[in-house]
Amino acid sequence: MIDILYKKGDATLPAANGNKIIVHVCNDMGGWGKGFVMAISSRWAEPEKRYRHWFRSKENFVLGEVQLVQVEDDTWVANMIGQRGVNKDEHGNHPVRYESIASALEKVAVFAQQKKASVHMPRIGCGLAGGKWEKMEPIIIQSLCEKNITVTVYDFG
Repeated sequence: MIDILYKKGDATLPAANGNKIIVHVCNDMGGWGKGFVMAISSRWAEPEKRYRHWFRSKENFVLGEVQLVQVEDDTWVANMIGQRGVNKDEHGNHPVRYESIASALEKVAVFAQQKKASVHMPRIGCGLAGGKWEKMEPIIIQSLCEKNITVTVYDFG
């Protein structure tokens, strides 16, 4: 098993050779405009364009699904639907859906193995979605690291 590598830096500029997948969490409402998606959009237009088209099409746009968007010859952005809405629900629950992120990461793992790609991300689900890293990290380990996929988590700064 490979351990998660933690680095200071920008997850949209993965420090690796070979094929790379940048993963992030999207909501299930078609909203794109706050958080890490802004960094993605400042580098590439296609992930937002494809996400918005996917939402409008309603084709398999559900929690736990992932859309892989090629943005460079060796780089893909994984739009993972792992957030229910954008605000806490009536019971005070944050939008993060750990089980949906786990499901999406399993699909990313298959693609990463096919492409012999490393995976790069911010601390997914722990910003606007309100998740806790101590719950997210084991999901990443099980979904990716235990399959010998190299994972780098970037802390901006």
